[in-house]
Amino acid sequence: MYLMYTCDPLFLNQLQKDLEEVKELLTKATRKRVRDVLLAEKQKLELEIKNQPPPKPKDVTEEEKSSLGGYTVKINNYGWDQSDKFVKIYISLNGVQKLPAENVQVNFTERSFDLLVKNLNGKNYTMTFNNLLKPISVEGSSRKIKTDMILVMCKKKREEKWDCLTQVEKESKEKEKAAYDTTDPSEGLMNILKKMYAEGDDEMKRTINKAWVESREKQYKGDIPMDI
Repeated sequence: MYLMYTCDPLFLNQLQKDLEEVKELLTKATRKRVRDVLLAEKQKLELEIKNQPPPKPKDVTEEEKSSLGGYTVKINNYGWDQSDKFVKIYISLNGVQKLPAENVQVNFTERSFDLLVKNLNGKNYTMTFNNLLKPISVEGSSRKIKTDMILVMCKKKREEKWDCLTQVEKESKEKEKAAYDTTDPSEGLMNILKKMYAEGDDEMKRTINKAWVESREKQYKGDIPMDI
């Protein structure tokens, strides 16, 4: 729910009117005792106005919601490829070509970029890539708006092939490769099966369990030689 803050105009207005009236009486008062009473009341009203309680939130109307630009959605789906000079990231967003160009913003650094799409069908969209695999040229990078798509073009500082987009992806692939690189082929296969079982759905787990049971039964029957 969107919230905005507002003060109580009636109560504050009443206090301000009281203060104005006290100030008016002060200009007319001549006796010291009367002036002292009025000054004390003036200070009391000024302090009360200053120390008003925090304003209470109220619901924002539909019209006000539209002016805020809606809520923000994180973009997770994209595609990418590369040429000798650029890494290209493709983001699909229906109707993005209808937005003013300034509503599609990309900020580049040497190893990252942030995409912000403002007020597309009442929503904002964001995407952030940190720790890009290799440095990019900030000045040479740009974005293009196409029909239902944004193309982010990261200019490579060096014309070399990227195996993936980020350093995190590279490290993840290296860990997986290390898990499967083993001198024992059966151990490598076992690692693959364990990963498939851990990441698979119920149907995948039933299939792996069934294949394992059948394999063990064949070993017991002597169809498959067992390691002693």
